[in-house]
Amino acid sequence: MKKVILLGFLLISSSFLSSCSPIVQGAAAVTTVATMANDRRSMGEILDDKALYMDLSNLVNKDPMLDDAHINFNVFNKSVLMTGEAPDDDLKNYLEDQVKRKAPLMKQLINEVEVMPNSSYLSRAKDGVISVQIEALFLDQEVFHPRHVSVLTERKTVYLMGSVTKREAEHATNVASKAKNVNKVVKLFNYLLVRPAEEIERDNKKKEDAERKAELDAKRAELEAAQAELQRQMDELNSN
Repeated sequence: MKKVILLGFLLISSSFLSSCSPIVQGAAAVTTVATMANDRRSMGEILDDKALYMDLSNLVNKDPMLDDAHINFNVFNKSVLMTGEAPDDDLKNYLEDQVKRKAPLMKQLINEVEVMPNSSYLSRAKDGVISVQIEALFLDQEVFHPRHVSVLTERKTVYLMGSVTKREAEHATNVASKAKNVNKVVKLFNYLLVRPAEEIERDNKKKEDAERKAELDAKRAELEAAQAELQRQMDELNSN
């Protein structure tokens, strides 16, 4: 039975069904992220990743030689991560050859497929829970936007992909390592020298807007307090 799981359309629920939760977050976030302003890829890069992911998934699904393998993909900026299990080295090498033929324009292939029996569905469900925990932890920090880092968990090993600065990468790794039941975190990032200028400008504007709102709130509170004091004094005069 073929064990490539297509997660592009059910990002949240798929996290609990298999270790590929984030197959979809690199290539796959692609299906839902195409309109998201916080993705550091261009629209064209997002669509290219989606197309590459779908091509590779279809390749494995339709090849009877791979019926006994369990394979997951994650794609980010045309870098392909391949995880899962194959029964022997011959099949693992065959799979790699087929992927290279199918995707000659990919930047790199990271083959993390292990020669071993296929993982159980329970194991994949646990991996999905780990991914969800990490994604939740990413929401509770301010060093990087959660959309900048894609998470894939395979047999308790967490793979992180994305375009980030070294500071963001280290922080993401530290945060991911704190999730329950994580054995290892593997960094597969594209490193940026600095954050994109438009992000810095956007963050500065948010900060300015927040400061302006805080100032207005403070003035409003001061005015309300003054009005309350004036009303108190008027009530006191009237009572006399």
